[in-house]
Amino acid sequence: MTDNPRPPVGTQHQRVGWETPAGLDEAMIAAVVNRFYDEAKRDPLLGPVFTRVIPPEAWPHHLATIADFWSSMLLGTGRYAGRPMPKHMAIPELSDAHFQRWLALFRRTAQELCPPDIASLFIERSERIGNSFRMNIAMRRGQDIKDMLPLTRETPIWSPPQD
Repeated sequence: MTDNPRPPVGTQHQRVGWETPAGLDEAMIAAVVNRFYDEAKRDPLLGPVFTRVIPPEAWPHHLATIADFWSSMLLGTGRYAGRPMPKHMAIPELSDAHFQRWLALFRRTAQELCPPDIASLFIERSERIGNSFRMNIAMRRGQDIKDMLPLTRETPIWSPPQD
């Protein structure tokens, strides 16, 4: 028995300190996830990593998993029960440049698709998660993280070609 067992998948979590903004729902989360990954797969820095790590037939499952992650994170649905760190640790080329680009594309996607209060929520959470991941990866790679600062925002960012 563990001291801090995980609740069963699907357990509705109670959040303290904030309410879900009006308009934030599963459809909006799916729209952000789908648009972000459409652009990330075409990005010259991120695209090759995604192409190598996620086979074409696995994309529908990956998108559903990421939507579950954001649903759990922002709506408290408890649908996500994965362990993302080992998957990210298995990508040797993952660097600050990748995290910086990921966050820039995600920020732009949220700002384009969401009202400002919801975009801010997505952005704040993504930046916190991204910086946590990169610090955890650096530490597990044996790097000294005591002086590691949060990433600066990438400006301007790459834009996909218009179809």
